[in-house]
Amino acid sequence: MSMMKAAVFIEPGRIELVDKPIPPVGPNDALVRITTTTICGTDVHILKGEYPVAKGLTIGHEPVGIIEKLGSNVQGYHEGQRVIAGAICPSFSSYASQDGYSSQDGGCSCHGYKPMGGWRFGNSIDGTQAEYVLVPDAQGNLAPVPDGLTDEQVLMCPDIMSTGFAGAEAANIKIGDVVAVFAQGPIGLCATAGAKLRGASTIIVVDGVEQRLQIARQMGADITLNFNQVDVVEEILHLTGGRGVDAAIEALGLQSTFESALRVLKPGGTLSSLGVYSTDLVIPLAAFHAGLGDHKIITSLCPGGKERMRRLINVVASGRVDFGALVTHQYALDDIVAAYELFAHQRDGVLKVAIKPFA
Repeated sequence: MSMMKAAVFIEPGRIELVDKPIPPVGPNDALVRITTTTICGTDVHILKGEYPVAKGLTIGHEPVGIIEKLGSNVQGYHEGQRVIAGAICPSFSSYASQDGYSSQDGGCSCHGYKPMGGWRFGNSIDGTQAEYVLVPDAQGNLAPVPDGLTDEQVLMCPDIMSTGFAGAEAANIKIGDVVAVFAQGPIGLCATAGAKLRGASTIIVVDGVEQRLQIARQMGADITLNFNQVDVVEEILHLTGGRGVDAAIEALGLQSTFESALRVLKPGGTLSSLGVYSTDLVIPLAAFHAGLGDHKIITSLCPGGKERMRRLINVVASGRVDFGALVTHQYALDDIVAAYELFAHQRDGVLKVAIKPFA
């Protein structure tokens, strides 16, 4: 039996590189040889035991690679072709998918649908921090990568870019809107870029790391606020003449950023929440106007599928946004434990780490 290297969850605090069998290919699957993948903040939640997955599961959900083998039912692709697949890889046959929520395509059980069910890589099936990954329902989930684009240019498409853009889309940003984006990690930076593409005239971003604020300007931010230097709620209300912002995007997953995003909203504004929360949220009465402010609070899980990936690749290929600056470090798969240590502790200005299984 042919074997491959894979980074697997052992127990809270331990992800290790082990040998696993290369998976067999079913009729609707594709086996993809991973050329580049990365580590996500969600993977860190898994590492810490804050999000439960099975022991021995291969982690990771952001694949760029080459088709090694195709299932007999998969049409329109060929072996040797460069592809990506979304972190969300729905079947497009479930009730959730057919109701327009393919990200929630988790299959039915006696207890109903599992939230985030469309997120299978590194959650319910083996993921992408390995030499190979098996892509299920490949007909609907593989997207070709044009020859002119590097792995690093499209590495954000499977998750980070799709998630950040979903935050801007869910916020229903209109031409001329004023938007605040809280946190400028990779998802927040992509949300900033998405807000710009949606037509926001003023984008105010908040973070505590100057390097990230500088990159945010490259992504389309007009005003950058360092929360270590200013009361950001007070400053945003001042900048908007007390009116508040049309939309606020929360991209970190903390009570403090969620609450600040709510406090700067205009009446009738939208809070678009992208953070992964590990504790209960509390909605402050005054900021919520006792429920009478016509506010909208909406959450998003990144859309997947080949059409979503095609559109994101088109944005990259157009040159309107350059996400290459988000890839700050590169590691071989053999060194993934060190890569996790760097990323989890946010050292050395890290944003995203390119993991190369065959470096």
